[in-house]
Amino acid sequence: MKKSTFNRLAFVTKWSAIVIINGLLSCTAMAKKLTIESVMTPTPISIDGEIEPAWQRAKPLSIILNELPYKPNNGYKGLKETTIQVRSLYDDEYIYLFYRWYDPTKDLARFPWEKQKDGSWQHLSNKDSTLHENTYYEDKLAIYWDINERGFIKKGCDKSCHMVENGLLEGIKDTSSGRHYTKKDSETIDEWQWKSIRTNPNNQIDDGFVDNEHETNGKWGRKADEKTAGGYYNNVDKNDKTKKPGWMNGKTSAPAPYWVLETSKVPFKDTFKPGDRIGGIVTALIKGSRGDVEAKGVWQDDHWQLEVKRKLVTHHALSARQDVQFNDLNKAYYFGVTAFDNSQINHLYHKKSVKLTFKH
Repeated sequence: MKKSTFNRLAFVTKWSAIVIINGLLSCTAMAKKLTIESVMTPTPISIDGEIEPAWQRAKPLSIILNELPYKPNNGYKGLKETTIQVRSLYDDEYIYLFYRWYDPTKDLARFPWEKQKDGSWQHLSNKDSTLHENTYYEDKLAIYWDINERGFIKKGCDKSCHMVENGLLEGIKDTSSGRHYTKKDSETIDEWQWKSIRTNPNNQIDDGFVDNEHETNGKWGRKADEKTAGGYYNNVDKNDKTKKPGWMNGKTSAPAPYWVLETSKVPFKDTFKPGDRIGGIVTALIKGSRGDVEAKGVWQDDHWQLEVKRKLVTHHALSARQDVQFNDLNKAYYFGVTAFDNSQINHLYHKKSVKLTFKH
């Protein structure tokens, strides 16, 4: 072998080794980056969406959300990427989380009613090919906590997401872009979904879970935890065939053009002018295990800030199946987070899971 050829081979071999090592280091660095530590707080945390001094004890983790499950075909102009910052605190009874992510628009209009020039009322919508809304819709944030799904630690919430291909999912026709469900009936995921008009007025997250059900009487894996009262429902006058709102906010309620509060609703009376809007839903405080998670979202400076509080351990009949249990502070817990920019199902997510540990 010629010396020049040998030198070139040596250079290529050395360079390949460097690339491989750098790649491994990069993967290791990425894995380290997706780790957050929950720190003990000596003072109670007020859930108001504001960063109080106690939060400075917790080191923030920044996660880039730049994956989308599909591209809507109706002119969707929502975010294609954002960065979310996460912190965590805990005390003897609760875990606290603080999420802050970039979103230049505060979107609260979920199928709002709008009065037309002819005096009729119309639900505003602009659905895409999947028959879902991403124009007149609220901002949301979803957090998926692993309970016992095989593969979640490596892939995150992407593990439970099954995509529709050529209009079929598991050989079944489906208009959605994808569905969440686990591989086995024994595997479940805890789902926390904050909704800027359906749950935020009541300082709550909608607490649900994901199981193995897929296409049983049209149902799939995403479920809600049990509730004893409260929740939200469509604001529709069921007795009027001309279609109009059933309720509106009373004089005592705070201004809320995109939702109606159950506690202060009054029967709809049309004294409005063309172009006026009324909220498309009526909302009330959720009671029962579905209302376990306290949360408050505040939009300011082109960002949403969401402060969250839940008991470390819940005590419901189905807690072991439906709720992540932070019952061992020496263990690691894994989650994924997704942001919805005025979109019903299209969302920004990240690959792999985030590891949470407790500092004590």
